[in-house]
Amino acid sequence: MPDFPTTTKVRETARRNGRLSDGERFVPEETPIAFSYSGSTHAVMMATPADLEDFAVGFSLTEGIITDPAEIETIDVEAEDKGIDLQIRLADEQNDALVARRRHMAGPVGCGLCGIESIEQAVRTTPSVRASTLTLSEDDVVEAVRLLNGQQPLHMATRAVHGAGFYVPGQGLIAVREDVGRHNALDKLVGAARRAGHAGHAGAVVVTSRVSVEMVQKTAIIGSPFIIAISAPTALAIRTAEDAGMTLIALVRGDEFEIFTGADRIGTGAERRLGNG
Repeated sequence: MPDFPTTTKVRETARRNGRLSDGERFVPEETPIAFSYSGSTHAVMMATPADLEDFAVGFSLTEGIITDPAEIETIDVEAEDKGIDLQIRLADEQNDALVARRRHMAGPVGCGLCGIESIEQAVRTTPSVRASTLTLSEDDVVEAVRLLNGQQPLHMATRAVHGAGFYVPGQGLIAVREDVGRHNALDKLVGAARRAGHAGHAGAVVVTSRVSVEMVQKTAIIGSPFIIAISAPTALAIRTAEDAGMTLIALVRGDEFEIFTGADRIGTGAERRLGNG
């Protein structure tokens, strides 16, 4: 797979201690990345050109194109003049379903959401995670965010990207991915975790961004009953998490945080239960 730069060093003039001085700093790259299935472009995202196979798998999963990474036969990363094309070959059944979906959605008016073709898709039914018996302690929540803050090399270099991690009690963060887009970071994380064989119901999604409804939807699709965020949620995200039976925790600052839904999954002790929800 081609190796694409994720940062660029640029010159700047900075004001420090009341004085202007010339210097340099690293900024993240942002590249158009196309998702093409059987040679036909399905969506184009502005994203960080890293972890592209994870991105292809995660996007395909969270957009409902596949339900298992094994349903992708090949992924070819092709460099274009002004971007990157991810050529994804699906198994016959999934490819036929996608073709039928495109035919049904012919001529939609885009509504501005990543990978979404219509208003109907934007308000799609979110899978329930209510059956999951995974619980976390208060210390787990604090530790998950602390670990994520320390495992973002691209953010440390640029201060300009989002991070997403998958936290498993007793194991810590088993995967972390970064991107200029918060949805992209989550898709990359989903791809990395599922490709490594980790089930969504076994852990919590942890993000550095605000929690939008799409972040809740993507988390539910992989079966995780937890989304933990450093920033605040939207009202629709809260309602969606409540309907899905998800625990939504946000505004984590040190050992303080706010639980918006599913508080019964958070305990003061260290006891946890894993279900196969």
